[in-house]
Amino acid sequence: MREGWEMKKLGDIGKVSMCKRILKEQTLPVGDIPFYKIGTFGKTPNAFISKEIYNEFIEKYPFPKKGDILISASGTIGRCVIYDGEPAYFQDSNIVWIANDQKKVSNSFLYLFYSYCDWNPSKGATISRLYNDDLRKIPIPVPPLPEQQRIVAYLDATFASLNQAKANLQKNLQNAKELFETELRNVFENKGVGWEDKSLKEVTSKIGSGATPRGGNENYKSEGISLIRSMNVHDEGFKEKNLAFIDDLQAKELNNVTIQENDILLNITGASVARCCIVPKEFLPARVNQHVSIIRIKDNLIDTSFLHFALTSNYYKQILLGIGEQGATRQAITKVQLENFILLFPKSLQTQQAIVSKLDALKTQTQALENLYQTKLNNIEELRSGILKRAFEG
Repeated sequence: MREGWEMKKLGDIGKVSMCKRILKEQTLPVGDIPFYKIGTFGKTPNAFISKEIYNEFIEKYPFPKKGDILISASGTIGRCVIYDGEPAYFQDSNIVWIANDQKKVSNSFLYLFYSYCDWNPSKGATISRLYNDDLRKIPIPVPPLPEQQRIVAYLDATFASLNQAKANLQKNLQNAKELFETELRNVFENKGVGWEDKSLKEVTSKIGSGATPRGGNENYKSEGISLIRSMNVHDEGFKEKNLAFIDDLQAKELNNVTIQENDILLNITGASVARCCIVPKEFLPARVNQHVSIIRIKDNLIDTSFLHFALTSNYYKQILLGIGEQGATRQAITKVQLENFILLFPKSLQTQQAIVSKLDALKTQTQALENLYQTKLNNIEELRSGILKRAFEG
């Protein structure tokens, strides 16, 4: 720490407070006064309170003033904003604020420090939580006020440049993603010469989902035969995370849903309905549970990758999602609906493969661009952290 700086605790600088509790029955789906819960803190509110309750509470109980710093104290802790003074109310205990007179420490300096701070919360029973006592004990290096102001001015200018660079990269990243999506949409929205339409039933040898082995999660194994669930099936590819395993006896009961190489998997229930992928052969042998359907193509009718591109295109995705929304109680696509699903495709397998080759090449190019832009975005965040570290370590 540089000469002339002091180490203080937050509790010696400002008062840590939180709002009076709002009961669930006091909130409204629409209204005049936004009520920010931990999930909507710093975002768009989805709950409100009446003016009467707001006025009653801010007159009777402690409430942040314009310029105070609000901090998320549970879940993703450490998210903070400077309160703009606009009428709003904040969830008790999950959102706390620091009231600081700014005579010795500026709020802008504190706000930047919180962005740098390595939050190390004590653990609650079910979630990470930053308790008020923990917050009060956080040590803060405090330079003289003029030095604080100089640091804030430098960081503001530097981060403004970084934010602009980040915005440009995010735009480039989005453009790279849209480039491939636009081409994919053009392929399947514009029927070419020599295309025909058939139902999936006509071009497949199997459409069927599996089941969860008896006993559910508790009877999964640490290794064995893969049991693929909806969480593993994504449009951009198969995801190994949380892959379950079953033993030979459990697998035998699911022999009718054994996955073969080049099978396409499609999620048929829940929020992930209509996501699909081709399973890499290194995860075979495998089975699927009841939330995933196997689509197995008849030989020499449709190229597997062509069908996968079709089912992940926005054109067919929206149709599938529309079917899924017809479920009585939740999003679901039935076997009959899948069998009757109409697909347009070139009669010529060679034409299909030429389209796949073109899309593969474009996907490789756009993914390379996406990786480049994402790396640069990560570098900006690392640079931001490095600058903050140097500022607050003197």
